[in-house]
Formats: sequence, C-alpha cells, structure tokens
Amino acid sequence: MKLIPHVVAVVTLIVSAAMVADATDPGSLQDFCVATNGPAGVFVNGRFCKDPNLANAEDFFLSGLDIVRNTTNPVGSTVTPANVAQIPGLNTLGISMVRIDYAPNGGLNPPHTHPRATEILVVLEGTLSVGFVTSNPNNNLITKVLKPGDVFVFPVGLIHFQQNIGNTRAVAIAALSSQNPGVITIANAVFNSKPPISSDVLTKAFQVDKTLVHYLQSRSWWINN
Repeated sequence: MKLIPHVVAVVTLIVSAAMVADATDPGSLQDFCVATNGPAGVFVNGRFCKDPNLANAEDFFLSGLDIVRNTTNPVGSTVTPANVAQIPGLNTLGISMVRIDYAPNGGLNPPHTHPRATEILVVLEGTLSVGFVTSNPNNNLITKVLKPGDVFVFPVGLIHFQQNIGNTRAVAIAALSSQNPGVITIANAVFNSKPPISSDVLTKAFQVDKTLVHYLQSRSWWINN
C-alpha cells in the first residue's frame, strides 16, 4: 500500500510530461526533411520527406522576391509567399517569409490572421500604417506608422493589417514562425465562406440589416495568399 503515493506521483509526472510535449512542436531528429508528395489522400502535420541523400540545392532555393508585383486589384496589394509550398526544404523548419507590394495612396493588406505563426515585418520602401487588435474583452488597437528600415511584430493569431499611406509604392518583407502559417482574411472568411454562413447569424452578429449582409455576401472578395 505504501507504493500507491509513488505510483500516483509517477503517473502524474508522465501525464504532465505528455501535456508539455503536446504543447510544442517536436524537435527535428535529422538535419532536414525536404517535402515530397505522399500517398494520395494522406495528410500529416508537415509533409512526407524525400530521401535526404537525394536532396539538392534547388530544394532550398527560391528566386524572384526582388520582382515588383502588380497591385492592380481591389485591395491594392499583392503577397508573394516563400513557404514550404515554394521551398520544399522548409518542411519541419518552422519558418517562412513573404514579400508584400502595396499600391500608392491606400494599398491595403486587409485585416487577417495567421493561425500558426507570429509575423515580423520590415519596411523596405514607402510608408505603412500597421496595426493589430488584441483579443476579447479589450480589443485594443496597437498601431504604428512605419518607414523604411522600421520593424513591427504581429503576435500569432491576432487580427492585423498594413496600409500604404504614402503617394508612392511600398514594399515590405515579413518572416513568419511557421513553414505554413496559414491566412484567414476576415472579410473573405465571414462573407465568402462556402457554403455561406446563415444571413440570420451575420445579421445578429453585426447588428445590421439583412439586406446589407446579402449585399456583402454577393460581392467577389479578393484573396491575398
């Protein structure tokens, strides 16, 4: 009977360790894990790995982030990603980046979230107004005007945005703490889901007339990847 407290303690320790292990990504047990396509219909956290002996420089390389992008679209911005979809060698490394081009006079990277990543952004050209909103119940807006060389951080999961407030084009580079950070653009998700969210739900949630909800749901929403 004297062993019972010790057994309970060991079980508690094992459960606690398991909970801690589940709270973070596992450390890599090899140098890299270049992504490759797995069996059809099979999904894993990350991607299947190719034989490391077959890896080559192209698996870790991407060119073109120096190219000025076309921002002639409804929001006036274009996001060029450099994540595991473009660079297979990023698989399991927990990092990616994007180039963002903004049109003059209001080019906007609309309010969105990255469910799996914190973002750190540096302005290369132009002047940006950026910000994020804290979670309920405070919903505080943290905002700042950035000029070339300025850096700003958007915490993981929080709604954030950037807008060009200058009369010339703007460019930024952002790094994200995931190989595949994900993007949820708020307007797109709410008003352009498939199938649509019930207009009764949106009418009550936004406290607006149902006619306005139907109008917003009928629009074609631009998606910045």
